[in-house]
Amino acid sequence: MRFPLLALACVLATAVNSATAQNNQGTSPLTLAKAMRLAETAHPAVRAREAQLDAAEGARREAASVLFNNPELSAERTQRRADTPDGRAKEWTIGVAQPIETGGQQTRRREAAAAGLDALRAEIDDARRQARTEAALRFHAVLAAQRRVQLEQRSLELFEGSAQAVAKRRAAGEDTRLDANVALIEAERARNALASARERLLDARSELGTVLQLPPSALPEVAGELAMPPADALPYQVDQLVAASQSLPKQRALAARETAARARLGLEHANRYPDVTVGVNVGREGPGDARERVTTLTVSVPLPLFKRNDAAVGQAMSEARQAELERTTSARDVPAQVRRLWSRVDSQRERVLRLQRAMVSASADNQQLAAKSRQAGQIGVLDQLLVNRQALDAERELTEALAEYHATRIELEQAAGWPQEGLAP
Repeated sequence: MRFPLLALACVLATAVNSATAQNNQGTSPLTLAKAMRLAETAHPAVRAREAQLDAAEGARREAASVLFNNPELSAERTQRRADTPDGRAKEWTIGVAQPIETGGQQTRRREAAAAGLDALRAEIDDARRQARTEAALRFHAVLAAQRRVQLEQRSLELFEGSAQAVAKRRAAGEDTRLDANVALIEAERARNALASARERLLDARSELGTVLQLPPSALPEVAGELAMPPADALPYQVDQLVAASQSLPKQRALAARETAARARLGLEHANRYPDVTVGVNVGREGPGDARERVTTLTVSVPLPLFKRNDAAVGQAMSEARQAELERTTSARDVPAQVRRLWSRVDSQRERVLRLQRAMVSASADNQQLAAKSRQAGQIGVLDQLLVNRQALDAERELTEALAEYHATRIELEQAAGWPQEGLAP
């Protein structure tokens, strides 16, 4: 029975592997646009803000009512001794009372509720922008990690080929033991660098999956390349970015929060005025043969002698000043941050272009010249390994510079409120 069981297990394993391969092949690659769309719908910060909409909508509906306080219905039934055949007189009274605000609180309450709702919607837009920005940063980090893996893979193939060639030449007595050891060490260093690059790629994919709320096993392959910056100029100028930063969702949210805080301050000032309670009572009084219908109009006003709502007014005043401070601070800091990131991204763009024009092209040319010189016997293996390492180091520096450039560019566009890339389907 052991052999049929083993055969059945092999068949099942083959079927599972085939189904997994088909699923992986059928999964479309993850593009930047798709990653940003997933992030803005699945990010916990966005969902937490959206969960607060019901409370804000409820506050707005409550503030839109005709009166803030509900009427109070009262009923009273009295039984007393009287000169009646049964010796009792039954009386009843029904009344309704309505508190009415006299300081214009309802208008202030509606202003505060509407401004709070506007602020929350702007904060949701800001959270979505933050989620898209984080997804773009993690997406480009994966692209950079994939490029490093590809580079280290080429490095390993290059140095392993050199080590094998040197080993054959040493066996033929053409190269020394020192040459063979140096080539072997370079191959092992390349193998270690490739393993490290793969580990960094796993970390980058895991961080991207966290932003998209996807487990690493469900994250599709990331499709794309680190784009080179434009050679002439960036597609926007610093003045355009500074102007765009004034309409950031965060700025709108802070302005709405300040409006809501000032409306609440006006509400607390208005609460110092006492509410007038107006009531109407209708009842029957007296014995059965002389019962009278009585209608009573009541008006009550509390006297604001001791409690003047000072604590609530002080708290609302502090919140209004804090909201004003946050808005003015943000309005002052955002343009400074935009200009700082602009200078940084412009410097990084020039550095990337300089590396591409000068060092990378010259290093690739040196590799070809070194290979020809090595075949002609003009240079030794150590010289060729040095040239190869310089060429690989140049590509590594270009990759790092590209990764830094795109990270800073994304932060700049986020800080300025510039339309983000990847939004088109």
